[in-house]
Amino acid sequence: MSESPQTISVPEAGRKYFGLSRNGSYAAAERGEIPTIRIGRLLRVPVRALERTLDEAHGSRRLWEPQR
Repeated sequence: MSESPQTISVPEAGRKYFGLSRNGSYAAAERGEIPTIRIGRLLRVPVRALERTLDEAHGSRRLWEPQR
């Protein structure tokens, strides 16, 4: 049984969750749109924090209107 990683790289987070390029991912992280932590020189994305951010964004506004 393999465990899911607690953190992922910035480019991986941007690609997996938002479909962003490497540069777009780092730009989103710089703007604070992707939560990051710094470990020495390494910049990582905590998966739980990112998913919590997405849950909060989804709960605070309707992202789409269903067709009737």
